[in-house]
Amino acid sequence: MTDLTLASAARSVQARRRIRDHVYETPLLPARRDGLWFKAENFQLTGSFKVRGAAAVMTASASDQPLITASSGNHGIGAARAAQSLGRKLTVVLPETVVPEKLAKIRAYGVEVVLHGAETGLAEQHAQALSRQTGARYVSPYNDAEVIAGQGTIGLELLEQAGQIDNLVIAMGGGGLISGIGAVIKAFSPATRIIGAAAEASQALALSMKAGQVVDCDHRDTLADAVAGGIDADTLTLPLAQAVVDEVVPCSEAEILSALRSLAQEENLLVEGAAALALAAFRKLGVATKGGTNVVLLCGGNFDGPKVRALALR
Repeated sequence: MTDLTLASAARSVQARRRIRDHVYETPLLPARRDGLWFKAENFQLTGSFKVRGAAAVMTASASDQPLITASSGNHGIGAARAAQSLGRKLTVVLPETVVPEKLAKIRAYGVEVVLHGAETGLAEQHAQALSRQTGARYVSPYNDAEVIAGQGTIGLELLEQAGQIDNLVIAMGGGGLISGIGAVIKAFSPATRIIGAAAEASQALALSMKAGQVVDCDHRDTLADAVAGGIDADTLTLPLAQAVVDEVVPCSEAEILSALRSLAQEENLLVEGAAALALAAFRKLGVATKGGTNVVLLCGGNFDGPKVRALALR
């Protein structure tokens, strides 16, 4: 147990008190196989865990401080929802190529929208530049102590809902989710094993953990697109993930697709690829999970409807 872990866990306890009225306590659902449970963040407000971290930042900052963020996906939608719920002024920078449905969803929450750049990385750079110019607080999707703490509130719910957990499997993107939850679980249930699920097509955090420093890697298209992409050079999540993650399981696209279909056809759960990634990793653990209490985190349910239905229900 490190001081970093304990500090993050304590921050999550504080964050939960602040955001309780602005997020949904998601259910822990039994799977159709013994010993397996799903923490269903796909049923969270906006369909993803991201609203937790955004709300944690907003409730920890001065109420009159403007906020700015960038994301064309779950983080942008979650931040917009949190801003509306908390009455905060928020600007969301989106790439000019943003999917019209996502643009409409973010605008529907009444936030200011700026379109900039051909892809999300350029939008993020522009948002960070505007933050420095205007004094608005930049709300990172993962590289912020309060964002990490907000995601960690899932761990507090799990401790109440499940009691003992032997293995907890979480998809890894920028690391805010697994770091936040992992810190809470290790602080209160150190025997629980935290398993990181990494998409083989884009595994920046996994490779950085192995190297002990942030490294560049190739990023290919993946069904788990919500966890794809690189991480900041100064990310807070790397040392925290190294402290709390017991094992990382890389998964192929075929394994992610198989898990996506299993969730749809056997569990009646249509989820996004990043959620299926966690189940794919659990399935690869095999006998190591037998006889224990196992939880797979379904991080979100936002997906391209026709595409996912065609894949999952085939």
